[in-house]
Amino acid sequence: MALLSKPLCKPPSLLFSVLGGLIAGALFKQVWKLAAGQEEAPDAGDQNYSWRQVLLAAMLQGAVFGLVKAAVQRAGASGVRKRTGRRPGDDRRKTRESVRS
Repeated sequence: MALLSKPLCKPPSLLFSVLGGLIAGALFKQVWKLAAGQEEAPDAGDQNYSWRQVLLAAMLQGAVFGLVKAAVQRAGASGVRKRTGRRPGDDRRKTRESVRS
């Protein structure tokens, strides 16, 4: 059963990753608009922006993407647990624990 469940989990996982990226991009755009009052975040190669502006935008973008990625992964793991009664990665944990013993 484990052999069948892993390939079946890949397409939804990829779909959630793509959707998470789209959500994170839209969320970052809105956060940047509120924080900086600009429509677009500065591009790192654009010499019209200071280092501070570019690095602040990159830091904020990384935080938003990290937050959304964690939320999507957590929601996916919760969904798998609700459908199967097991958490994703339970098999890997048991294998690592048996190797340590």
